Order: sequence, then C-alpha cells, then structure tokens
Amino acid sequence: MKVDRRQLLLGALGLAAVRPRSEGAHAQTAHEVLRRIPSTGQAIPAIGLGSWITFNVGDDPLLRGASAEVIAAFVEEGGGMIDCSPMYGSSQGTIGYGLQRLGYPSSVFSAEKVWTNATGDGPGQIAETLDEWGVRRFDLLQVHNLVAWEGHLETLFAMKAEGKLGYVGVTTSHGRRHDLLERIMQRYPIDFIQLTYNALDRDPEARLLPLAQERGIGVIVNRPFQGGALTRRLRNERLPAFAGDLGAESWAEVILKHLLSHPAVTVVIPATTQVAHLRENKRAAHGPLPDPTLRDRIVEELRSL
Repeated sequence: MKVDRRQLLLGALGLAAVRPRSEGAHAQTAHEVLRRIPSTGQAIPAIGLGSWITFNVGDDPLLRGASAEVIAAFVEEGGGMIDCSPMYGSSQGTIGYGLQRLGYPSSVFSAEKVWTNATGDGPGQIAETLDEWGVRRFDLLQVHNLVAWEGHLETLFAMKAEGKLGYVGVTTSHGRRHDLLERIMQRYPIDFIQLTYNALDRDPEARLLPLAQERGIGVIVNRPFQGGALTRRLRNERLPAFAGDLGAESWAEVILKHLLSHPAVTVVIPATTQVAHLRENKRAAHGPLPDPTLRDRIVEELRSL
C-alpha cells in the first residue's frame, strides 16, 4: 500500500493515518487493529499465533530454531496472543525456547489450556505447563475442548481470584458441542471462548457470536484457514478486485480481514511454520476491513471457487 507524505507525518505525530474510504470497506488506521478484551478493556493485537502441529517439532534443533524465528517475527510485528495446549505435543517447550531466546518479551499474551479428564490433575498439569513456557503466570487459561469443564472451571476461577491468572476461558473446535458452549456462556462469568470460525464455517454467527457480544465475552477464532486446506485450495486462484480496496495482497489476508470485521471477534490465531506467512497474517490487521456487504461478497467468492 502506497503511503503519502501526509500519512507519514500523521503517523509520526501519533495520529490516525486513514486511507480514503472505498466502497465496501471500513477505513482503519495504518497501525495494527487492536481489540479490547470485553471483561477488562485491555487492548490486544487482533492477530495472534496458534501452535497446533506447527510447533510440535520435538528436539530437532533446526525445526526448533525455525519455530523460534516465527515467534521472534511475531514479537517484532507487535506480538499478542500465543495459544497452546498440553495436547500439542512438544509445542509448549518450543514456545518456551523461543521466548527464552527473546528474553520473555512483555508484548506476548500467554494463552494456555488445561486438558485432562481427571479434574484433580489439573493444577499439576498447569504447573508443568508453566515450566515448559518458563513463565510464572499465564494471561489466559482455557478448558480445552470442554474436557471435564465443570471441575476445571472451579480451578481456574479460584486461580483468578487469587491473582494467579488473568483470564478464564473455554474452547471447542471443528464446530463441536456448540449447545454446551452456549449454556456455559449463559451461566458462567468466563472471559473468553475459543471456537472454529471462518468464511465457510459460519455456524457461530447464528447464536454464539451475538451471545458473546451480549455477555461481554471475548472470542478467539481457531482454524481460520480450515487447517490450511482453504489457503491451499486458493493457491492458484486470482484475487478478486475488491482485495485491493482492502489493501489485501493475498487470499490469507482477505480471509483474516473477513473474520476481523465481525464485531464479536477479539483475536484470530492462525498457525504457521514460516516467517513470511506470519508477516502476511499480521498484515491483515492493517488497513480497511470489509463492511457487511463486502463480507457477503467474500463468502460468495469463496463458495464459488
């Protein structure tokens, strides 16, 4: 995107350098979109970093180093939420390695999960996870895929009350257990939900996203690219003309901008093994976002390909 001298001057003054409004696009500042966590108002970058599969590299020094470079690029691009789970193999240790190399930057918002059928094992698992990351406290802990959710929520709410935890959440994926998730959202003072949502998996739009807005619950979006299947399918497809109005240079940016344009979405957490893709994902949080009409056009375009 070309930036003129006036935009550079406004940016230097700390003011909002805004692109002219294009039809179908909401103008945004030249800086990364920040979202407010509904329960506290804390600002957080809208594009985070997932770790499922991508950071599960074992002790391979080359792969671990490559993962650390992705984390370093993420921090360089503004940081934000890094999400992981005990379910993700060696990913926790990989994140800890990357953060240690960077001196544990304050710009990282640590999001982890508890994942065990035995409620009594939850505290011990959390302690092990803290050791893997090399941190003393997590910003967010979530009950992974609603496993033993009642007992684990008791543990997490107690930790939060004691000042040992910032936020409490629950997760699901692949469109599973939405009815239970809705009941939990209605009954418990959780700070976040995490679910699968993208331009082709839109079930959350009907009930869960409006309920999150109503209840003041943050929304973390996983699988924005359908585990990579969506971007692979679009690899050889030409970008539509409206991508230019959004300042998008790739299908990945169009897909992420579609998600970020929903007012209920707080953070999207695409995973990647490549620094170039990390920077591409982060670019989606810059520039205009689609309005409702253009959101529908994006969905129609993707369905037609």
